[in-house]
Amino acid sequence: MKTFAIPTREQVTPENQVIFDTLTKVVGRVPNLFAVFATSDHALANYITLSNGKTSLRAKEKEAVNLIVSQVNDCAYCSAAHTAIAKMNGFNDDQIVEIRGGSASFDPKIDALVKVAKSITENKGHADHQLVENFYAAGYTQANLIDVAVAVGDKTITNYVYALTQVPVDWPAIPELVK
Repeated sequence: MKTFAIPTREQVTPENQVIFDTLTKVVGRVPNLFAVFATSDHALANYITLSNGKTSLRAKEKEAVNLIVSQVNDCAYCSAAHTAIAKMNGFNDDQIVEIRGGSASFDPKIDALVKVAKSITENKGHADHQLVENFYAAGYTQANLIDVAVAVGDKTITNYVYALTQVPVDWPAIPELVK
């Protein structure tokens, strides 16, 4: 497989250079996965627009989706990145490991969210009907379910880009899950 080089600011389009500058201001650096998106003239801007779009999910809920989708899709990069981001959003290490394992016993609503997002991902959108009903029973709406589907799609994009590029993970290491 051809190796993907991590492009520098000088190697990307002027439009992507602006995005690199913004990422550096916000994150302190350009994460490797975002940099490789800039191999395309348009993919980075398109992805950031999707990722930063409005949603009915709270930041903590979105991170729970990001964690389980990345785990199901076996994405080491996104699992590490979203472990760090989940901690910034109030999850502790044990909760993060539990979410990555497919449940959230510490919060029934997050548990229903994690289980439906896992089912959506594993079944290519054909979520288990009982898990969808449990999701609604936990207090979520049809609008929330659509936003979960968008969040699954968002994270699947980055999971697939990592799978195709195998860029070095530039986030703190995380523990392997015991299977």
